[in-house]
Amino acid sequence: MSAVIEFDNVSKRFLLQHERHTTIRERLFGIFRPRTPQDEFWALRNVSFTVARGESFGLIGHNGAGKSTALKLMTRILEPTSGRVRLRGRVAALLELGSGFHPELSGRDNVFLYGSLMGLSRREMAARLDAIVAFAGMEDFLDLPVKHYSSGMYTRLAFAVATAVDPDILITDEVLAVGDEAFQRKCMDRILRFRHAGKTIIFVSHALDTVRTLCDRAVWLDRGVVRAIGASGEVIDAYLADVNQREHASSAQMDAPGIDPTRRFGSGEVEIIGVELLDAQGSAGAIARTGAPVTFRIRYRAHQTVPQPVFGLAIHHESGTLLAGPNTLFAGLDIPAVHGEGTVDMYVAALPLLAGRYLLSAAVYDKTMLHPYDHHDRLYHFAVHNEGGSERFGACVLGGRWLWHGE
Repeated sequence: MSAVIEFDNVSKRFLLQHERHTTIRERLFGIFRPRTPQDEFWALRNVSFTVARGESFGLIGHNGAGKSTALKLMTRILEPTSGRVRLRGRVAALLELGSGFHPELSGRDNVFLYGSLMGLSRREMAARLDAIVAFAGMEDFLDLPVKHYSSGMYTRLAFAVATAVDPDILITDEVLAVGDEAFQRKCMDRILRFRHAGKTIIFVSHALDTVRTLCDRAVWLDRGVVRAIGASGEVIDAYLADVNQREHASSAQMDAPGIDPTRRFGSGEVEIIGVELLDAQGSAGAIARTGAPVTFRIRYRAHQTVPQPVFGLAIHHESGTLLAGPNTLFAGLDIPAVHGEGTVDMYVAALPLLAGRYLLSAAVYDKTMLHPYDHHDRLYHFAVHNEGGSERFGACVLGGRWLWHGE
C-alpha cells in the first residue's frame, strides 16, 4: 500500500519565554539576545514513521510525549523545525476543543465554513446538513453561536461535521472522552465504518484497550522520541512494561498524602491510622498483580472501648466506577469490641482486578452501619499489573471457561 502520511526525520522546537517584556526597548533587546538551550523545548526529535492508505494508526505515550504536536504537524497547524511531513489526501481533524470553529458564528454557519475549508461547495454541505444535525442531536441549538455551546455539544457537532465531509484521513485526539456514553458509541461505530471503508485513521488516546482494538499499528512517543513502532499490541505491551517498571521504582507505599478533610469524616471514637496493600510475602506496596494473592490491611486506634464495630473497604476504578464494597459484617466476621490499636485484614486469594489504577476507601462504622467512626473516601491509590493474562479488557477477571460446540 502507498503511504498517505510520512514523517521523515521530523523535529519540532518551541522557544520558551522566561521573561515578560513590558516595554518596546525590552522587546527589541530580547530579539537580539542570543538563545541558549534553556530557551528551547524540543517537542519532537528525529521522528520517522509512515502510515499506509487504509491503515488505522495509533499514537501512545504519557502527557507531554509529543503526540498532539505530531498531529498538528499532520494537519499543517504547525510546520516542522527540521525534517519533512508529507500528506496525501483530504484530512479531517478533531483536535482539542476550540480549533476548527469560529466562536462568534452559529453552529449552522460553522458547518458551511468547515465544508468550504475542506473544498466542498455550499450546495454539497447543504445536502449533508440534515444528516450532520441528526447525528449530533443539535436540532435546537444549530443557530446558537458556538461560544455558548458546552464542551459536549461542541464535540458532537465537530465530530458529525468532520466525518460527514468524506475525508481520506481522519485524525482524532482524545475528543471522544468528552461526549456521553451513548454518543461515544455512535462515534466508535462511525469510526469502525470508516475503517471498513478503507479510510486512514490516526487515533490518539490514553484508552489503550481501544487503541489495541482499533489500530493496526502504533508508535510510542516518549519525550518527543520514538521508543517503539510496530503492531499495536506489541507497542502497547512495551509501553505498559515501561510504565510498570517506573511504578515499581516510585511506588513503595500506598500512602494518602495530605488527607483531604472533605473526603474524611466520622465521630472519631475509632480512628483509622493506616491502610496497607500486602503481597504474598507480606511486603507493603502500591502495586498488585492480577491473579496474585493480596491482603488489604486496616490499622486502627480505638480511643475508648467500642462494641461491635464494622470495618469495610471500597474499591473504585480510576474512572469512578465502584467495583467492590466488602465489609466485616456481611462477611460474617464478628468483632465483639475494640480498644487500643489493632489491625483488620481482608485476604484475597487471587486478585480479580485487571491492569489499571484504582482508588481505595477504608471505613469503620457502628453495628448499624449508619454511624461512621472514621471514613476515608477514596484516599488511597494503587495500581494493578497484568502480565500475559487470559483476560485483558475491562476492570475485572470473570474466570470463565470457554466451550465450543461445532463441527
